[in-house]
Amino acid sequence: MANKDMKVHPTPMLDELEKGPWPSFITGLKRLRDADKRYSPVVNDLLGQLEHSYEEKLGFWKGGAISVLGYGAGVIPRFSEVADKFPESSEFHLLRIIPPAGFHYNTDLLRKFCDVWEKYGAGFIVFHGQSGDIMFQGVNSENTQAAFDELNEMGFDMGGAGPDLRTSMNCVGHARCEMSCYDEIKLHRSILNEYLDEMHRPALPYKFKFKFSGCPNDCVNAIHRADMAIIGTWRDDMKVDQAKVKEYVEELGRDYIQEHVVGMCPSKSLKLNDDDTLEVDNKSCVRCMHCLNVMTKALSPGDDKGVVVLIGGKRTLKIGDLMGTVIRPFVKLDTDEQIEEFVEWCGEVIDFFAENALEHERTGEMIDRIGLPAFLEGVGVEPDPNMVLHPRQVSYVRTDDFQEELEKARAKKAAKEAAE
Repeated sequence: MANKDMKVHPTPMLDELEKGPWPSFITGLKRLRDADKRYSPVVNDLLGQLEHSYEEKLGFWKGGAISVLGYGAGVIPRFSEVADKFPESSEFHLLRIIPPAGFHYNTDLLRKFCDVWEKYGAGFIVFHGQSGDIMFQGVNSENTQAAFDELNEMGFDMGGAGPDLRTSMNCVGHARCEMSCYDEIKLHRSILNEYLDEMHRPALPYKFKFKFSGCPNDCVNAIHRADMAIIGTWRDDMKVDQAKVKEYVEELGRDYIQEHVVGMCPSKSLKLNDDDTLEVDNKSCVRCMHCLNVMTKALSPGDDKGVVVLIGGKRTLKIGDLMGTVIRPFVKLDTDEQIEEFVEWCGEVIDFFAENALEHERTGEMIDRIGLPAFLEGVGVEPDPNMVLHPRQVSYVRTDDFQEELEKARAKKAAKEAAE
């Protein structure tokens, strides 16, 4: 239990956060404060400072300089500006640790994480941060090196922080998901191992993030959060098991399939026939994944699989939120040679960003400033009609050669009719 002599800080404003219908992190902090004497003073002062921030409508954490031997990034310093009022939480640093690709753990490993952080930290571990790191929160300067040393002996390395290559993340992918279109874990590890120095020793204008999703469902939100989003896709026909389609129709009813599958296709590419088979217009399909998600046993990605590469996604900074722009519409990654070539090209993109971006500027903002043609030329990619940032705003199109094309079509049709 908490120390009897400890004066618990009143938190009337934080208490309000516990009154809603959803679980509150405040409840978790209070439980830790009241249940374990090891953390009671630290968590008590942490809650006190947070209440103080709510009262003053200001944050009272400042940065500083703290790291571990051999690394220039990975530790987020947090020093309290009101340490005189809340001395126990005067230092509350954060270690970013690279997780295993695909987030695969066993319970023994998780227990070891907890043992390390009970020994050196404040007991808070977050799986996972916005960049994908394991976030070990609440360590003071004295224990930072020792905590990292033990985590490193377990086989884990420091993640990215600051103006550098950030920790990547990928979905669970082909390990558990039938929608996977490439080996996400292998590509993730290949890129991470090749450019690990860029993560540990900040040398970029600002952060650069890779994220890997095995299919267009984009379960790691790569398209709007990553400087380079690598999304699995296919370019042949979607595979349809008509027997399974009929089972879905029998189980759910024609009206349900018509309304919730066919009717919700954004490109109107589906048709439910009278014999309960499904017809797919693959040329119009935009890979939104809705029909595959609803009828998983009946529909699946095609066999000609690869990835589409989008660049420039990010949250609000200088010019607002940006979605990634298609840069390479389709890349095959089936062989080691293809993966090596792609990893090398990723290095060219990082180098171009390092040489051309302004300080505190993300890749998408750099492209917006210098223009997409300049970026494509810099990274050795030919322009492609698929490189669409947003739909056209002008409805007019040129019709110079429409008549010529019409005459060709008429002649082709007449020749076909004559042959028949």
